[in-house]
Amino acid sequence: MTRRFLGSLYYCCVEHRGHLSSVIATLLMSSTSDPEQDETSKPSGGGRTLALTVCSAAIGGTFQYGYNISIINSPTSYIQVFINDTYVKRWGTGLETPQVTLVWTLIVSAFSLGGLLGALLAGPLAVRFGRKNSLLLNNSFLFAGAVLVLTCRMAESFEMLICARFLVGMNSGVSMNVQPMYFGESAPKHLRGATAFSSAVFTAFGIFLGQVVGLTEVLGAEPLWPYLLASNALPGLIQLLTLPWFPESPRYLLIDRGDREACVKALQRLRGGEVPVSEMDELLQEQQLQKSAALNSGSAASTRTPWSLFKSRDLRCQLRTVMAASSAMMLCGNDSIYFYASYIFLEAGIPPEKVQYITIGTGASEFTASILSNLLIERVGRRYLLIGGYCLMSCWSLVFTIALTLQSHGVAGMPYLSMACVFAYILSFGLGPAGVTGILPAEIFDQASRPAAYMVAGSFMWISLFLVGMLFPFIVGSLGNICFLPFMAVCVLSSVFLGLTLPETKGKTLSEITAEFDKKNGVKRENQDMQLDDTIGDQYKLGKAVSFTSLTQDPDHDPDQKNQV
Repeated sequence: MTRRFLGSLYYCCVEHRGHLSSVIATLLMSSTSDPEQDETSKPSGGGRTLALTVCSAAIGGTFQYGYNISIINSPTSYIQVFINDTYVKRWGTGLETPQVTLVWTLIVSAFSLGGLLGALLAGPLAVRFGRKNSLLLNNSFLFAGAVLVLTCRMAESFEMLICARFLVGMNSGVSMNVQPMYFGESAPKHLRGATAFSSAVFTAFGIFLGQVVGLTEVLGAEPLWPYLLASNALPGLIQLLTLPWFPESPRYLLIDRGDREACVKALQRLRGGEVPVSEMDELLQEQQLQKSAALNSGSAASTRTPWSLFKSRDLRCQLRTVMAASSAMMLCGNDSIYFYASYIFLEAGIPPEKVQYITIGTGASEFTASILSNLLIERVGRRYLLIGGYCLMSCWSLVFTIALTLQSHGVAGMPYLSMACVFAYILSFGLGPAGVTGILPAEIFDQASRPAAYMVAGSFMWISLFLVGMLFPFIVGSLGNICFLPFMAVCVLSSVFLGLTLPETKGKTLSEITAEFDKKNGVKRENQDMQLDDTIGDQYKLGKAVSFTSLTQDPDHDPDQKNQV
């Protein structure tokens, strides 16, 4: 029976992988219904390349985050036995239950601490090596962690598990920052939100697949738990074999590296052989603005540091928005509600041996919600999805608290209401906060500030995740059935704060978004854009005809030279 199940699973995975790029392409193409799409919306050749790039980057990126937070749940009891047995072999005596729990907590918390370090490394890596190469190099942490997991039994060392989870956390920390940056910079304006939101789709898919692989019929049995924890190396290997064939971020190539020719070639591949005039116009404007900013600051390098973001008056509102959104995504209690899922399903009458199968439905719910949100994001907008998601979560937190309280008093039917709240809460999270939060730094910060903004956002996210993981058991112990009221407060405050600070970014250029934030920051800028428009328009004849030669020509090049177009 087990062999038949594994065969069916393998067949489904192979078939799914074969059609995954076409599914993503369909999602990207259907996520916008704007009748005034420009040349960036042409063709399927570019759409197919973009979809394959998304799949290749995400399978070894944010997919890993979801997969790795999911697979650690299934072998909990087996790992705790391994910890105690190892200690007995060393010292001849066993650990008390609280001591085993402490070591287990260190193993779990190491993932968050590694994620924090990875988030801090993501910015320098993305600037130094580029978005694509950073994702490829990031797999080294993953493979090192897999080796430690596979050899920890032979070495009789649970400390190796702590190191392995720390390295896996570093991998997730880097990918959670670099991948949305890569997607946001590679997609055309009308697909920018849907492409970046694909990061959340793959995170949810990772959670779901991790729950499936963690079943006792697959890799969730006691002898197989090291292979379960090391199975994350397979998606990393797939990425190493496929991602090198796809282009680097065009925005990075032009603005960070100053390589116009490579930028145009990347755009040609991502847009189906044509270089969109308006998109190239926008890139050239931002490049000139970055050069002007570097000259004004007296520095050859225009890339900002996190500290410079905190000191900049022009970016205060953007920074507050990103910090609040990143913290709220982890403090809202979505990960904590998984803690209650098994208990609630048991109370609803689900047999203990069947709970693991029902729990898969929670991962499937978030995956479904993320796909739905991917379809809606370019129609509804980022702001409404984010605020609406937190508002719904606030309502479900209140209903969940009432249901738990009545359930403790023996009121009939409350376990079923609690079970409905679990799924509704996860669906609401996946519909907005899960994906929109990761898009914000890519859309509201310019090229020079974006890596540092992701470092700040990632740091707040991982610190918040660590705090929730450490404090939630104490919150449950002290508050009991009303333990979700703090999370409800977080959701309410987040929806109010983001409603006041975050403008809609759907379909807007960076200059338009910056202008709205300037009003909130009380900043008045000189009208440089029109001057840049005129200069670039004259040099590159944008709006009329764009040739490969004219796009790759340096604007400081002598116009009388032979090769000038």
